[in-house]
Amino acid sequence: MATVISIVPEKNVAPSVVQTIAVSEISGGDKIPSSLDVTAGVREEKGVKKRFFTRPWGRRQIGVLCVLGLFGLALIALVIVLPIYFTKFYGFAKDTDDDWQLPQPNEDRSYHLEENRPVFALHNFPDPGLIQHNGTWYAYGTNPRKKNPDSIHVPVATSSNFVNWTLHEGYDAMPTLGAWEKTVNHWAPDVIQRDDGKFVLYYSGEAKNYGTHHCVGVAISNGTSPIGPYIPEDEPLACPHKHGGAIDPSPFRDTDGTLYVVYKGDGNSIGHGGNCGNSKKPVVSVPILLQELKADGITTVGKSVQILDIDDTDGPLVEAPDILLAEDGTYYLFFSSHCYSSLGYNVKYAHSKSLNGPYVRADRPLLQTADWGLEAPGGATVSTDGSKMVFHANCGQFRCMWSAAIDIRSNNNTIVMSALAVDQVSNSTNSTNSTGNS
Repeated sequence: MATVISIVPEKNVAPSVVQTIAVSEISGGDKIPSSLDVTAGVREEKGVKKRFFTRPWGRRQIGVLCVLGLFGLALIALVIVLPIYFTKFYGFAKDTDDDWQLPQPNEDRSYHLEENRPVFALHNFPDPGLIQHNGTWYAYGTNPRKKNPDSIHVPVATSSNFVNWTLHEGYDAMPTLGAWEKTVNHWAPDVIQRDDGKFVLYYSGEAKNYGTHHCVGVAISNGTSPIGPYIPEDEPLACPHKHGGAIDPSPFRDTDGTLYVVYKGDGNSIGHGGNCGNSKKPVVSVPILLQELKADGITTVGKSVQILDIDDTDGPLVEAPDILLAEDGTYYLFFSSHCYSSLGYNVKYAHSKSLNGPYVRADRPLLQTADWGLEAPGGATVSTDGSKMVFHANCGQFRCMWSAAIDIRSNNNTIVMSALAVDQVSNSTNSTNSTGNS
């Protein structure tokens, strides 16, 4: 049975909108949509969009979501792959500057003996060179004031006992300069005596028309005293541009009397950045080079020979080479590794039965940070008899010189620190106080 409902409009409604709606009660519960439902449908048909994520999803929503998903996967892949790629080809090398903090396997007990402690010698005296003459020790240092044209180029200190050192205040062992070099930044001088009695000084000078790169310079004493003054040559002794120049020269005389100079090819100065300019890949070669000389000590013979280069334990560089010939015929090459401004800086050594190598590295540095409380020891020079050594280490904002004794164990080619004479060590306090300014 159907019920007829008549909707009678009010007086102000036009007769044309009068509707008669039949409400049928049909089995199954279907009902006639209300006027609100009809209005909503009309609005949707006229362009009022439903929300994007309202279900059910149409093909449009599914397509957009697929594109977004693919984009997200690609972004995740880039985040994972790109660091690996750039680390492999352009990234930073393994940082080994903190290796000194690792426990030392089979640590020699000599490193725990207080009597083996190095003795403070000179304030603000980096990269010391060393020679003994007529019972007096002479040490030569890097210029005391960086980038200062008024600085002394080569300071000198002397000692009669290797512990109490006297700085020659205001004295410059090389007061004049060669035509090739700037007035600043003279580093790591070292001296040897030649057959005519004069002395030859080797040093690192900053070259003109070569940016801030250094070359190895050479100067001759104007007399027969190791204190100088020294007169420099107008041309550098060595300046390999392919290695970024050269620094840290050290002279050596072999058993047959032949003179050599060993120095660092300054490869990290042309590196790709990072720690000391060379911790960012690809890491640049930083070779230790050996150059034969004529008896005058200033004329080269043939080409230089590479005897060492950096490995994975050295950080960005090796530098400050020094060669010693032991009594048993073994050559020892001392050198420093890591950046001098980091706590990883150290004194290492290697041995060989041939001057030209190959050199076998020792497992443990001879000196490193934390040994007897030292910070960043490096730049060592050893006496020709192999019993004593000078080096620098951090002392506040400066690098100061220490004196020490060493013991070469020929049975296994290892070197350890040893004790200076007791009567010398007792005077170490006076040495510290007498060298407060530089």
